[in-house]
Amino acid sequence: MGKLISLLPYSLRLAWLNLLRNGRRSALSILIITIAVFALTSAGGFGLYTYDSLKESTARDTGHLTLSQPGYFESDEEMPLSNGLSDTSELIRTMMKYDEVRGVQPRIDFTGLISNGVKSTIFMGTGVNDREFDMKGPFLDMRSGKTLTDITSSRYDVMEPEIMLGVDLARNLNVSVGDWVTLLATTSEGALNAFDFKVHGTYSTGVPELDKRQLYIHIDSAQELLLSEKVSTLSVFLFDTEKTAELHQRLAQELETMPLDYDVEITPWQERAFFYNKVKDLYDLIFGVMGFVMGLVVFVALFNTMTMSVTERTREIGTLSALGSYPNEIIHSFLREAGLLAVIGVVLGAVITALTTILLLVVDVQMPPPPGRTDGYPLNIYFSFELVAYAGVGVVCICLLAAYLSAKKGVKKPITEALIYV
Repeated sequence: MGKLISLLPYSLRLAWLNLLRNGRRSALSILIITIAVFALTSAGGFGLYTYDSLKESTARDTGHLTLSQPGYFESDEEMPLSNGLSDTSELIRTMMKYDEVRGVQPRIDFTGLISNGVKSTIFMGTGVNDREFDMKGPFLDMRSGKTLTDITSSRYDVMEPEIMLGVDLARNLNVSVGDWVTLLATTSEGALNAFDFKVHGTYSTGVPELDKRQLYIHIDSAQELLLSEKVSTLSVFLFDTEKTAELHQRLAQELETMPLDYDVEITPWQERAFFYNKVKDLYDLIFGVMGFVMGLVVFVALFNTMTMSVTERTREIGTLSALGSYPNEIIHSFLREAGLLAVIGVVLGAVITALTTILLLVVDVQMPPPPGRTDGYPLNIYFSFELVAYAGVGVVCICLLAAYLSAKKGVKKPITEALIYV
């Protein structure tokens, strides 16, 4: 440690020696700064992890970009698929030529009644094709059976159409994998139609209200049930979520030149991510208040430390002034001490955050389910150098401000009074 200190410039070595004059007080100040930086960076890292997880799960669910007719998400359809897209093969070919696009999935959204032969209830159905669940990746929680596109199962069979039910919907109907259910829906022409489906699997979205109503069927079955060849939307999935805005702009420009019989609106995932936006707004407010409180704690602690240090060294300040030292020189010496305290505290706080991040990757700590959901999620923290830099700069500025206000008051004392101060 002594060799390391000897490598510092003389002014910093002097500041270090002054801090050692009251080691307990300096150590307490460093501890307060360390805790504040750790709290800010770990809480911010948890927020970054939460934002990233919600962003990916939402984009995997809705698609990074959604193509639909204008106003599709703002108004209800008079008849199923009356606002749908027809002849989408050209649109799909156009989007698939971009290297950023992983896949384009047609979807059909519809509602109706589902029955086990004895009991009936309302459902919200989604017609999907063979690759839908490949796109969802780890964000689909299967509870029993398999997905409609599981590689170990057969592909879509028109003679034995299959269905996936939300776990609570299956429980309410008292059906399990292998049982049959009947879907009753209004066709695009206004008539009623009904098909039987074999339960292939059950899943959970993590949202109880959706688990009681939601189901998936193959898009061909949905079109047969609704007597239409249209689709509700086209969901565009990308390899990199960060490319969403760029591709949105490029697609919008290309669609303007395409000779389509209908208008197409492109909706990025952010505009459909209501839960993500609400959580982000809430966390931003929480972290903002936490940052203000931590900053206030650091300011009060450092102001108290530096005030006591200035008071104890009043005669020293008077002596330096009598020997010709300028007030600014004396103030700068206290600023260097405060800056050194801040830097040490920031480094220690960042190290503790990094160690905590690594520890949480090894130890499985589960968070309780958030409001409106049934499943918890693992506690993880992202270590961000940018976040550490922001927290560090903020803490250093607060420490320097506290030291300046304390030292400025001390150097204003007349030399004669300072020399006889007891």
